[in-house]
Amino acid sequence: MQTCGLVRGGRVLRQIVGPCGPCRGRGRDRTIQPMEPGETHSKGAHAGRPAGPLLTIGYGGERTAEELLSLLSGHGVRYLVDVRTKPYSKFRPEFSKEAIEIIARKAGFVYVFMGDSLGGLPADLGCYTDGKVDYDKVRERDWFRRGLDRLEAGWRSGHRMAMMCAELEPERCHRSKLIAEALIARGVEVGHIDEEGRVIDQRAVLDRLTGGQGVLFEDGLTSRKKYRAPSGIDEEAA
Repeated sequence: MQTCGLVRGGRVLRQIVGPCGPCRGRGRDRTIQPMEPGETHSKGAHAGRPAGPLLTIGYGGERTAEELLSLLSGHGVRYLVDVRTKPYSKFRPEFSKEAIEIIARKAGFVYVFMGDSLGGLPADLGCYTDGKVDYDKVRERDWFRRGLDRLEAGWRSGHRMAMMCAELEPERCHRSKLIAEALIARGVEVGHIDEEGRVIDQRAVLDRLTGGQGVLFEDGLTSRKKYRAPSGIDEEAA
């Protein structure tokens, strides 16, 4: 069993025997508990290792920017990575690129736009099959791999990051079906903040997607919707 220490101001508050919440989120619908204010992972327990899972989050039609950032803050996130192809919203203007960047910066976050390499509606028409975004084809593209390289490097360096997209439920969004699947294949740990504010792992998301029948995607994953062209505002291929 592994021992993980949580510290505040250089003083160890408690030792957790076994995989701790912020460091591990494996198992079906196992949640990852947020750290208490001021807590960080002790360097001795995690020397040379990521501090926790790379998170994902969405806002949907109800979650406010303040609620979203509060959830991320509770998990020690500092980098908000926007993976929307077109980061503009006529229905939720506070989540448009310029607005959310200002809100995030005032709350102490670093806003990073990566929708050009990791967005769900790529401009490359070769990534579409019968009008749907074919995620297997996207994963073969160099521009997508470069985006993954950037995320993976940040995660392995210990940066606390969260990918943001429009869909509230992770199983409806390309951030789980496309990006998370590709990251996990590289050995990156991913956790998804769901509509209830819990952090669940990729296995739990795929169980939701398949109705608990397992990962049975012989033909590969695609977007739910068909798109005539890579366009639209505040919509990602889900």
